[in-house]
Parts: sequence; structure tokens; C-alpha cells
Amino acid sequence: MPVAVVTGASGGVGRATAIAFAHKGFDVGLIARGEAGLEGATADVTSTGRRAHACSVDVADWRAVDIAASEIEDALGPIDVWVNDAMTTVFSPFSDVEPDDFARAVEVTFLGQVWGTRAALKRMAPRDRGAIVNVGSALAYVGIPLQAPYCASKFACRGFVESVQAELTHQRSRVRLAMVHLPAVNTPQFDWGEDTLPHRPMPVPPIYQPEVAADAIVATALTPRRSKVLGSWNKFLTILARATPQLAVNLGAFGAWEGQFTDELRRPDDPVNLYKPADDDRDFGAHGRFDAIAGGFLDPAYLKTLPKNAATLARAATHTARLKWRSASALLQR
Repeated sequence: MPVAVVTGASGGVGRATAIAFAHKGFDVGLIARGEAGLEGATADVTSTGRRAHACSVDVADWRAVDIAASEIEDALGPIDVWVNDAMTTVFSPFSDVEPDDFARAVEVTFLGQVWGTRAALKRMAPRDRGAIVNVGSALAYVGIPLQAPYCASKFACRGFVESVQAELTHQRSRVRLAMVHLPAVNTPQFDWGEDTLPHRPMPVPPIYQPEVAADAIVATALTPRRSKVLGSWNKFLTILARATPQLAVNLGAFGAWEGQFTDELRRPDDPVNLYKPADDDRDFGAHGRFDAIAGGFLDPAYLKTLPKNAATLARAATHTARLKWRSASALLQR
């Protein structure tokens, strides 16, 4: 039977992806930190009739990831697909993020993908087969406020993947490496992420369910595709970021600050998973708390915001034009 490994498998997109692979007939290796989440993911996979093997591992630790890969192959067989999904972040203005916290977010979100890719290639390259899918984001193309550690990590992931893709092409390797860039997804990330601001965070709409992301990841793993951007708004943002980077930045400046927070005040007992798992004693599952508005681009709640979004885009465009005019005027005055 084919074998897939998923990092960040205890919750969110990773959890949904592990289940999706099981439904496709894969035995699944589960890598995450939280014991309760891993137990829940194991039960989800085995309920489909497939085998599961869970490893409690911090993906920022290369040696631990490498050992887990060997353990999974011993238990389930050769790894055919490896998905790097583990992440953590800090919702905060950059100046308020402690240096150690910033480094930790980058180590998990970026280096976790580096070490997962390395562990997978170490086993796949000698066999000259296999697929690796690294989970990216629209925020790998355009940065938004309050998410500097996450945006920096996802930009780095994209550059890393493109570099290794070039190496694999040069080597004429049949191992495939791809990225799936996700939209905002309804996951527990917004229940357990580090947050230095008064209100609880939320994904910037339109919001999708984790199963939508999981299906795209599985489909990419099983086809020759090297990159996929999921979601109509995501596709627009990535095109905008490439065509007019300043406009994309201004759109984030004017539209993405308030959009990342709910009216709920952050509570002192809210879990935080930056340094230790939030799901050691509680299984959060795949979904966050936004099921009611997670219908994607066509969700009624999102469609109601389109006039406001259009106004924000117009404001960003006007500001961008003003900046370009000032720059042009300054050059003419020299």
C-alpha cells in the first residue's frame, strides 16, 4: 500500500490532509507534537481501514524529523508522499514580537519544511520516485501587517522550493517537489496562535474549510503539477503582487489589519502553541471556530463585504498612484 507522511497532522489542514490521504488508500505517517491531537488523527485514519503511525516530533529539530521518517518507514513501508504543513506564528506588530518568538516561528514554519524535505529526499532520491508537497500561502507573495514571522517564513519556503526544484530538474530526478498556496482556512491556528493584541485573531476572509485545502494538497501530490494557488482571491493577490507589488502592500496596509481580529477579547487561559503543543490534553481536530463563515469566495458573509473591499482597493490604488507621482516629481526636480 502507498504511504504518505504529513507534518502538522494533529490539527487543521494537516489533520484534514491525513484523513484525505487515508480515503485515497494511503497508510499515513503522522508527525506533530500534541499527543491528544495525534491520538485523534490516528483514530481518524484507522477508521477508514488504513494504517497509521504517529510520531510526536518538533519539526524544528532535524534529527528528530529524520528519526521519525525512519520509524515510519519501518512501521508502514517506503514513503511515497511527504507533505510539510506544520506551522506556528505570532499575531503581532513586528516591533512587539520578541526576538526569540520570531526565531521560533521561523524555525517551525520555514525550517520545518526544510527538514521535512531533506528527510523525504534522503529516502526518495535513491529510489528515484516520490512526491513532496510543501504548504504555502498567498502570504508567500505579499506580506500583510501583524504576520511578519509567518509571511517571512512563507516567502522563504517559496524560494527554498524553487531552488530545490531547479536542482532536481538538473539532476533529472523523478522525485517531484511542489507547493500548494492556501487561502485563509478555518483551522485551530486562530485558537492557539501567540497573540500580543487585545482581541482574538481570525483569518482574513474569504475563509475556506480545511477539507478544501486537503483535497488540493492530495491532488497536487498525485499529479505532475509543481505549484498551485488555491482560491480566486488568492490568485488575484498573487497576480497583483507580481504585477504591482506596491499596490499589493498598500492593500494589505489598508485592508488587512482590522480584518484579522474578531470582537472577542483574548482570554488569559487561551492556549498558545509556540513553544509547546496546545493539543497535548485536548484534541482540537481539523476545524477552527469559523465554520459559519467558511464557505469560501461565495460565502454570503464574504459577498456582503465586496463593496467595502472594492473601496479598500480603490483607496490602496489611489495611495499607490500618489506615491508614484511623488517619486516622479522628486526625480524631475533633481
